[in-house]
Amino acid sequence: MLLSALGAIYPPARILTSRAELAPYECDALTSFRASPRAVVLAESTDEVVETVRACHRLGVPYVARGSGTSLSGGSLPIEEGIVIALNRLNRILELDPEQRTAVVEPGAINSQVSAAAAPHNLFYAPDPSSQSICSIGGNLAFNAGGAHCLKHGMTSSSVLGAKVVLPDGELVELGGESIEPVGPDWMGLFVGSEGMFGIALEITLRLMPSADRTRTVLSAYESLEAAGNAAAKVVAAGLLPVAMEIMDKLAIEAAEGSVKPGYPEGIEALMIVELEGDHETVDREFEQLLEVLEGAGATEVREPDDDAQRALYWEGRKSAFSAVGWLSPDYIVQDGVVPRTRLGEALAEIGRLSEEHGIRVANVFHAGDGNLHPLILFKGSEEGALERAEELAGEILRMCIRLGGSVTGEHGIAMEKRAFLPEMFGEEDIEMMRRLWRAVDPAQIANRGKMFLPEEELERDEAADPDAAPSSAAVAGTAGPPPGGASSGEARRDTR
Repeated sequence: MLLSALGAIYPPARILTSRAELAPYECDALTSFRASPRAVVLAESTDEVVETVRACHRLGVPYVARGSGTSLSGGSLPIEEGIVIALNRLNRILELDPEQRTAVVEPGAINSQVSAAAAPHNLFYAPDPSSQSICSIGGNLAFNAGGAHCLKHGMTSSSVLGAKVVLPDGELVELGGESIEPVGPDWMGLFVGSEGMFGIALEITLRLMPSADRTRTVLSAYESLEAAGNAAAKVVAAGLLPVAMEIMDKLAIEAAEGSVKPGYPEGIEALMIVELEGDHETVDREFEQLLEVLEGAGATEVREPDDDAQRALYWEGRKSAFSAVGWLSPDYIVQDGVVPRTRLGEALAEIGRLSEEHGIRVANVFHAGDGNLHPLILFKGSEEGALERAEELAGEILRMCIRLGGSVTGEHGIAMEKRAFLPEMFGEEDIEMMRRLWRAVDPAQIANRGKMFLPEEELERDEAADPDAAPSSAAVAGTAGPPPGGASSGEARRDTR
């Protein structure tokens, strides 16, 4: 019945059902979880998406919406009894209004292409995740993506004004509008970051920012990662608001030099890239203050790029860090936790201690301005027990983030990866309120089923066995089933070979 319903919407060439056709959709960038859907449909119009959702609702078939598949938390992991609605062909920029500084795009539009289209009008789209050259706006919206320059301009939620959305029951609704100050309940704010569980955005209205008159960047070197973290806190404490402030440790620097060769200082333990933007007078005045703060915070070297080309290379080195770590290790875990900025140095020192205690190398790359850590835990998957030891370390880092008053995710989301940690971060009443809201929007639970929340029956089983125990790895695997080779505790495994 399902295939018959899909056949009434799509031509046969855009309904994928064979094992070979489904294989590329079995996982996203979190490769430790895999599942094969019943079918994948390649939507080419919003009407097709709406009709597909209505068919799923009528038949009780769960669906997963997928754009570029760059999620690092299993956000677009298929549901075995369901379908995948592929949105990457819905990639048009429908409208760009330079006067209103807005753009209307389809969910499959690529992040960097929005800024490219806006550039001739001296505008740009602010959120810039490291995967911006391939990630889609729909996915950015689902997980409230950030990026290096979100410190001043904010996350995706600060740049999305409105959206036309198809809810899980097939109803079409308009959320938000063209104003940054909506009247009434902020439904758009509720939808952003809902990880695909509240429906699919079909047309998204984005806020564009004017390009700065002047941009100045500085790179500072430090004798320890903890010193770099403390320097970041001092920059903000001085009253400065950079557009970006990023830190890399020795291993991440080594990886970047082995890949894109940005020409960072040699033999240093950590570096920080800080960027200011605005009008000429303000930027030049703040830049002098910034230099004083960095030198007072123990920087062993401070350098400003010679030109725009060198500045771009510095940023390319930072943004390539995730993939460049493949030069150092065949396998690694990408984590995503947050700590208060004032405790950044403490957190980095603790990661160093945990790394030494476990005998596992950790490369650190993170958004220092908002305390968003991205520790890259290096291991060799061919060694027996290596993945499990790396996952144990990853879990300890996340629990450290909670203990220091932070969060288990900054921008990658909960999805499959961190479901077991949600009950450690929130109380039972908080989670039940989230579940009630979810049920109110999607009573049949067909939209991205199995994500964010542990299955209730698995959670109850664990609590009955040991009320004080953390959820088991089997509970984390949940309805999607365990990854090849056994159940995972939920952290992200990346194989770069």
